[in-house]
Amino acid sequence: MMPSSEVNMKTLNLEEAAEFLHVHPITLQQKAKTGLIPGTKIGRRWVFIDVDLFDHIRAQYESRALQGEKEKSECHFINAKTVPTGGLKSLSMERDYNEALGLPINKKHRSTTTN
Repeated sequence: MMPSSEVNMKTLNLEEAAEFLHVHPITLQQKAKTGLIPGTKIGRRWVFIDVDLFDHIRAQYESRALQGEKEKSECHFINAKTVPTGGLKSLSMERDYNEALGLPINKKHRSTTTN
């Protein structure tokens, strides 16, 4: 005989579980593969138990309560490393640097076209 808590359980396929969690099926599949969301693959199909998904959602509430109500909002572009590109901003600045360093100054090239 099954315990009374297991009588009300319902199994969900990938699409049903994704709809239940309001996520895309591929997102759910990836999270289930890595163990972030409880589920198992039986044969070729993913199977989820609704009670496990409820518990997973409740666990998210608890972890947020422990962290406080502040959400960590991080801009990924601020901390990104930038690759320096290009050279000096102007030709006159380049000429000034070359003079200061005693480097030879490049003269303008003449047109090589003939009439």
